[in-house]
Amino acid sequence: MIESIGIYTLIGIITGILTGITGSSGVIVVVPAMTFLGHTFHIAVGTSLLVDVITTASVVYVYTRGKKIDWKIGLILGGGALVGAQIGSHVAIFVSDRPLEIVFALMALAMAFQSFRRAKSGLKIKHRELPHPYAIGFLTSLPIGILTGTLGTSGGIMFIAVMMILYSMDPKTMVGTATLAMFVSAVSGTAGYLVLNSVDLVGGFIIGIVSLVSGFYFAKKALKMKDSTIYYFLGSVFLVVSLLESITIVTGI
Repeated sequence: MIESIGIYTLIGIITGILTGITGSSGVIVVVPAMTFLGHTFHIAVGTSLLVDVITTASVVYVYTRGKKIDWKIGLILGGGALVGAQIGSHVAIFVSDRPLEIVFALMALAMAFQSFRRAKSGLKIKHRELPHPYAIGFLTSLPIGILTGTLGTSGGIMFIAVMMILYSMDPKTMVGTATLAMFVSAVSGTAGYLVLNSVDLVGGFIIGIVSLVSGFYFAKKALKMKDSTIYYFLGSVFLVVSLLESITIVTGI
């Protein structure tokens, strides 16, 4: 038990760093770690969502204090994802672990590519005048929510991608707003997995509490970082996790 607490604590620290700096879901750390510890992929996803709920609460607070959250956009995107997460969590339970693990590894690789590209391009925002941008944002966030329910991806980086297309805001505000939307999405996804009894509550709360403290500290640091540094960091983490998950799939661990 003591050994498990130590592992959960380490996972929590890393998760908090990732969420605090990039606004990204802890899924990229928690899911591979939980599956490596012997949990099924579904329980790993449910636990990851619980961790996201706890962690993002402190990160949202920091970005709110720094006036780097657009609450209207965040709640609109989060609302769409909330609906989608309920659909995804009930669909995921009927899908075997291996296909979901393969999709997860490919998704992490794609995120790494996108993160490095954004860092290199200087994160320039191209704003397009679209009709009904809020309605489009809500509808676009529905599939993000479905991914939340099936893969545990509370959508931080995906919400950022949506905001880069639909809205005009600086990268740090996008991270803060994405974290708010991710909080709403994670709450919905966690509720779905709790109903299905697919959450490790002890592990989730230990990781979540540690990551809450870690996320609070590193979110404050992130507000002072260069935008390119944030995305190089994120890309590196996604690349490593994709490789580790691929090894797990190939070796059958």
